Amino acid sequence: DNQLPESIVIMTGPEGGWTNVEVEAAIATGFQAVSLGKRILRAVTAPLVALSLVAAVLEKRKV
Repeated sequence: DNQLPESIVIMTGPEGGWTNVEVEAAIATGFQAVSLGKRILRAVTAPLVALSLVAAVLEKRKV
């Protein structure tokens, strides 16, 4: 559907990535796990990439 979400929360992992326990805890509280692919990004760069991708998707859906 073309409805935009009321809010979006992005959690990016630390250098070295999330542990399985951390991922499971986030999912248990309602987060949806996604990946930026096989790329390994620095902790300072990953949020910018994630925000750019979310913005692109939302702009495309905003018809």
